[in-house]
Amino acid sequence: MGKEIIGRGAEAVIILENNLVIKDRVSKSYRIKEIDEKIRKQRTKAEKKLLEKASKIINAPDPFPLENNFQIKMPFIEGEKISEILNSLSVKEQKEICKIAGQEIAKLHDAEIIHGDLTTSNMILGTSCGFFNSQPRSLRIKWFPALAKSLTVPASQRQEVVEGGSNKKIPSGAGGRELVNVGEPKIFFIDFGLGFISNKVEDKAVDLHLLKQALEAKHFENWKILFEEIEKGYAKSKDSEKVLERLKAVEKRGRYK
Repeated sequence: MGKEIIGRGAEAVIILENNLVIKDRVSKSYRIKEIDEKIRKQRTKAEKKLLEKASKIINAPDPFPLENNFQIKMPFIEGEKISEILNSLSVKEQKEICKIAGQEIAKLHDAEIIHGDLTTSNMILGTSCGFFNSQPRSLRIKWFPALAKSLTVPASQRQEVVEGGSNKKIPSGAGGRELVNVGEPKIFFIDFGLGFISNKVEDKAVDLHLLKQALEAKHFENWKILFEEIEKGYAKSKDSEKVLERLKAVEKRGRYK
């Protein structure tokens, strides 16, 4: 399998190669070479450490040992960016996703991990199930009924997959493909490039504020009720009351500054 660029940002290019994701921090021509290399090396190392810590707590890619000072290699996560599918789901499904996201963010914050770029573009909806290696990457396993049509099995069996829980083996559908170990939804968090370690209530509140802004911008039809679900999930955090109270202050500063 050849290389495929699947993402490009201000700091890095994201490459898919042999079912591995490579985050390659690109050089900046406007910086002195020695300074540029130092910055890229430090940021790569810092993000790798955050990913390692996060992957032990929530669903996040666990990176491989560094082979290059400017690249992070990690497993490819089957699924879809929540930013691209959330609006197509029922309100009930949207709310469930957001509640789960809130619970996962609570775990991160309790471990003093600040993501730094909490948006639905940095969350992937996957499952505990898998494909046989021969299946094309374009196929996705969907847990939610609104997305079940993407499965290559008859409608009756798709419903069984969606509602029946884990460890079911589904007979081959169109094209002779087979699905195994279909489980409950998982949200994977990616891109910790702006993340850092902090136990400050302020930093946690700002993290949530960024997500609230992202919901309002990208999922504006239901953003208020969706953030309420985020808050319900986040209530599991040991500092939830303090953080959500500080969030109100953060919002006022942004509104009136």
